[in-house]
Amino acid sequence: MKNVIDSFVYLGHWPYAGSFGFNTDILATNPINLSVVLGVLIYFGKGVYNLLSLNDLLDNRKQRILSTIRNSEELRKGAVEQLERARTRLRKVEIEADEYRMNGYSEIEREKVNLINATSDSLEQLENYKNETLHFEQEKAINQVRQRVFQQALQGALGTLNSCLNSELHFRMIRANIRILGAMQKITD
Repeated sequence: MKNVIDSFVYLGHWPYAGSFGFNTDILATNPINLSVVLGVLIYFGKGVYNLLSLNDLLDNRKQRILSTIRNSEELRKGAVEQLERARTRLRKVEIEADEYRMNGYSEIEREKVNLINATSDSLEQLENYKNETLHFEQEKAINQVRQRVFQQALQGALGTLNSCLNSELHFRMIRANIRILGAMQKITD
């Protein structure tokens, strides 16, 4: 321990001649000392300058990264908003499609019911026309049969009268029948 203490004591008492040391008197220094000091300052100053420029580079890089993150966040927010708008539009379109589909189904049902009703009405009218035609043809046939029966009855009666009656009675009978036929014809007209 004494050696360590002695070494500190001797540091303060170095002799000036024959040893190396720094001369702190600027006016007494020589150019070699100045060049060494300036070289050391420039060398370490460059490191300090490099550290400062490295800090600037890192700060610039940090700012660019933060700016990119901010831009990405803004773009993400814009994309989320567009997605929400698209989802809202999709919901509206789906609702409208459902409404059109339901309206289409109800319209189809209405048209179906209308078509069934129109067909039923047409069939009913055709049935009525058929019945009217049948009734008309039956009436026509009945009238033709009546006329033939009446003509045959008249011919039979005339034949019987002609064979049984004399001419005077025969003429009276003809006149009476003519009057009856005339009266019948007026009634049917």
